[in-house]
Amino acid sequence: MRHRLHALCPYFAMFPETFVQKHLAWSKPGELVFDPFSGRGTTVFEAVLNDRRAAACDTNPVAACVSRAKVNAPPIDALLARLNELQRLPIAHYEKVDKTDFFLLCFHEETYDELMHLRVNLDWQNDPVDCFLAAASLGLLHGESHRSPRYFSNRMPRTISTKPDYSVRWWTKNNCLPPRRDVFELLRTEIDYRYVTPPPSNSGRVLHIDAREASAQFPEYKGEVALVITSPPYLDTTNFAEDQWLRLWFLGGAERPNSSLGVDDRYIRREEYWGFLREVWAGMADMMRSEARVIVRMGGSKLNYDETTEGLEKSLLLGLGKKVSLVEKRVSDITGGQLRSFRPNAAGTKVEYDYHFAIS
Repeated sequence: MRHRLHALCPYFAMFPETFVQKHLAWSKPGELVFDPFSGRGTTVFEAVLNDRRAAACDTNPVAACVSRAKVNAPPIDALLARLNELQRLPIAHYEKVDKTDFFLLCFHEETYDELMHLRVNLDWQNDPVDCFLAAASLGLLHGESHRSPRYFSNRMPRTISTKPDYSVRWWTKNNCLPPRRDVFELLRTEIDYRYVTPPPSNSGRVLHIDAREASAQFPEYKGEVALVITSPPYLDTTNFAEDQWLRLWFLGGAERPNSSLGVDDRYIRREEYWGFLREVWAGMADMMRSEARVIVRMGGSKLNYDETTEGLEKSLLLGLGKKVSLVEKRVSDITGGQLRSFRPNAAGTKVEYDYHFAIS
């Protein structure tokens, strides 16, 4: 059975568990696996499931929250006790930002108050129980509520947060009203469902930081990383700050999507992109063992195979300051791209490139 925590909070642009499972063979139980672009935490979660030590980081709060929740899942009794405690606290009535805006149609008034109650009270950055409850809430925050009663929002894709103006126009045109959802009851149901497959006995460490600071922020792992399995943001393909804006809002972010470019969300010029990756590899160089493996899945709407191979190998060589040997490379077709389903004009990539490097 697939572990149910894998699907705790789905969003697009994620590599499958099988990709990590295949490459974990390049490490041994007890060795340290690292992912500088954690995303949904597939690498670190598969690592702890397979008796490896695991560490990761991400600048995106959604990614950091979900990844951390998976590799530090608290006892179910602690989650339910905290949920009961939160429900017993007085729940205020929160005025929506603007009575004509997105939130008026996205969430039923009582559901919105309960979500705001959690948004204000969950200390997801510092408390593992609150982190898991926040991650579970992110997974239920929006989705196909006309098909399933498990989502809090009006009709919306579950993997991408559609823009406010578009959403309001669509809901109004199609006479869609937000359903009343009991946030606490749905979270209890979600917790029971996810814990059918027990969390792994060991845990991992995930930090909400820029990967370029990894060695400084993980000093305890100096010279210990045996294997890196990661997938950097693709060149000029998407912007996670925009595409996950509603989940970012729940974690304390702005009430509107942020169209500005994040530090590792999207680079338009190749020179900046390869320079950024070089800085990432340099930022984790002190964590690497004298001999290690680096597995990278890459893509981009403006990158071809030869350019990607050359650019990645050069960035690793300059960033790590070690000998870099290409062991294997593959091309994979992307089928059923989720981003294009919801944003037909979005830049995308039709293939992904997989690389295996030996570092010495």
